[in-house]
Amino acid sequence: MSDGDAPVAPEPAPAAAPAVPVTVPAAVPVAAAPARPAAAPRPAVSRPSVHGRYCVVIPAFQAGQTIGPIVERVKTLGLDVVVVDDGSRDATATAASARGAVVISHLRNRGKGQALRSGFDYARRQRYDGVVTMDSDGQHDPSEILLLIRAAEVQHAGMVLGNRMADGTVMPAVRRRTNRLMSAIVSAIAKQPIPDTQCGFRVIRRELLDSIPLRTTRYEVETELLLAAAARRWKIVSVPVRAIYDNHRSHIRPLTDGLRFIALVTRHVLWSR
Repeated sequence: MSDGDAPVAPEPAPAAAPAVPVTVPAAVPVAAAPARPAAAPRPAVSRPSVHGRYCVVIPAFQAGQTIGPIVERVKTLGLDVVVVDDGSRDATATAASARGAVVISHLRNRGKGQALRSGFDYARRQRYDGVVTMDSDGQHDPSEILLLIRAAEVQHAGMVLGNRMADGTVMPAVRRRTNRLMSAIVSAIAKQPIPDTQCGFRVIRRELLDSIPLRTTRYEVETELLLAAAARRWKIVSVPVRAIYDNHRSHIRPLTDGLRFIALVTRHVLWSR
């Protein structure tokens, strides 16, 4: 700008646009999701507590189809298992060993009584406090083993027997009638009620086994053991157990084994006089 020029006023700044108020919507409260109720604790499955050291002796003959699952279920209870393979020609010994059982093998079939005696001898050598006996065909429920052991410990019994006659209707009619007759005879001689003398599901204290020299080798050994225990005044207790019959084949020969039973009872009565 020269000295003669008039000053030029600066152009006014354009007016600012009026502020437009912005309305911010209030936050909409979001309801919290209801808390899930805490899951109810599952009831603990209580097992009877036992204090002694026991093994389960299972005499087995041609039991390859059933022995494996039985051994497996018994092992879940923390008990040792001894399977006496009584001259089987099938896979009984292999199936039992594969599931963790100690297997004692007879080269030929010597009878249930001799198989039990072999198992008893092993248990006594190993110094178990007691022996549980059960069949190899699935007629006895392994989940009831601890109930029998607990009954033996609490009641200070020399022997505990399972009593299948508490629900005898499950048992085949012929067996039921035969069992009642034989149990009545044994109970009369033993001078105490034993409702199911032919049940092979038992707990037997080692001291009782030490005190009784067994002589029989077939099915009558279970009756021999009962009569001898009663004669020595051991306490014998019965506990209700399930009777399981799923078309299992029985190796009992009614005529032959019936005659053996009569002979055993007769000898016991004559020797007791």
